[in-house]
Amino acid sequence: MIIDVHNHPDWYGYNLERFLDNMKQYNIDKTWLLSWECPATEYNPEYIKHIPDPDKPNGPISFERCAAYKEQAPDKFILGYAPDPRLPDAIDKLDHAIRLYDVKVYGELKLRMMYDNPDALRLYRFCGEKGLPVLVHIDYEFDTGSTYPRPNWWYGGGIGAFERAVQACPETVFIGHAPGFWAHISGDDQYNKTAYPTGPVLPGGLVSEMLRSYPNLYCDISAGSGCNALARDREFAKQFLIEFQDRIMYGRDYFDNVHQQLLESLDLPKTVLDKIYYQNALKLIPE
Repeated sequence: MIIDVHNHPDWYGYNLERFLDNMKQYNIDKTWLLSWECPATEYNPEYIKHIPDPDKPNGPISFERCAAYKEQAPDKFILGYAPDPRLPDAIDKLDHAIRLYDVKVYGELKLRMMYDNPDALRLYRFCGEKGLPVLVHIDYEFDTGSTYPRPNWWYGGGIGAFERAVQACPETVFIGHAPGFWAHISGDDQYNKTAYPTGPVLPGGLVSEMLRSYPNLYCDISAGSGCNALARDREFAKQFLIEFQDRIMYGRDYFDNVHQQLLESLDLPKTVLDKIYYQNALKLIPE
């Protein structure tokens, strides 16, 4: 069995038919289907050619699209929804979606705010009460060389703000993702200089330290960031995946197969692969 814990509807031109065909092609049994609710002023306009709802207030990837996929293929999708915590009705909207649509994940949270702000903490604690894991995207601030529409595209406020949130909400499961999370697999100083660090992984990486310190922290290996973090030092990657085999999950955030190819190339025990491919996801969201 394989569960993709990170993907989006109508993303990069993949409609439902292409999405299901792609899952079948790569032997993926279920997908966690995540919304992305973010003000248009907070994401790079270059995304517009890849996202379905750039003009909607609940875009750029609306929860309505997630719900429509689930309605048409109920056995294939687990619903995720992440209303903006800064809005006064965020918890009510999420509660309504849980009761009406059976939402199981709060995600993807990808906003230009500190992830430990009081409104966000209140929402995370609600998720903990309801049994919803919280999946976050972190990006650091880089100099892009431009001024408008934004000089950069940071999300979350860095690993420090995320760690404070994980620590403040021990009853809530958090799932780390994206360049600003995975760059900290290494103890080097590249995390705030490039989205995809290279070279051997050095001791002292905060991802490992946080996984050892916080039993409520999980991570998904989706996107180029997760793949890069493991591929940059394959010897370390194997040790890392074995040590944290109970809290690492397979995800893609796209429609290729590079993550499966990487995992299969590391000569991991089948017991470890099974946990990463599906057992850890089922532990969080039993089916």
